[in-house]
Amino acid sequence: MSLHTTTPASITRLTASAPLRTLALVALCAAYIQGPLTKIFDFPGAIGEMTHFGLSPAPVFAVGVILFELAMSALVISGFYRWLGSLALGAFTIAATFIALRFWELPVGMGRAMAMNAFFEHVGLAGAFLFVALQDLTNHANPAATKP
Repeated sequence: MSLHTTTPASITRLTASAPLRTLALVALCAAYIQGPLTKIFDFPGAIGEMTHFGLSPAPVFAVGVILFELAMSALVISGFYRWLGSLALGAFTIAATFIALRFWELPVGMGRAMAMNAFFEHVGLAGAFLFVALQDLTNHANPAATKP
């Protein structure tokens, strides 16, 4: 027996709303827009961040991350190769998470708990990007499907 009932028309209209879907995609990419802008306006800080995580040459990595995050966010939001941008940001998120949030190396305590929470939040974020990519690929295979 299914608990699913007919979706009210108002909810169907709302979820089919292009502005709401665009807002959701902008929200999903928010950290990948804010982060590069912060790095652009504080490039010495961006270099320091790359150095902190052992990425060398730091200036090259900083520029690469800025360009990558902005370009992939543009793909996700615009819908042009959305699946590619989503998969790229999801993979980037997982890689960065394993570099920056190694909670298992921290001593038990508040810092470890916070890093663990952030780690799993980022895993969830990567999962959301995977979901968007799968939806986009499914929509391309079935043009009658609703695009996110």
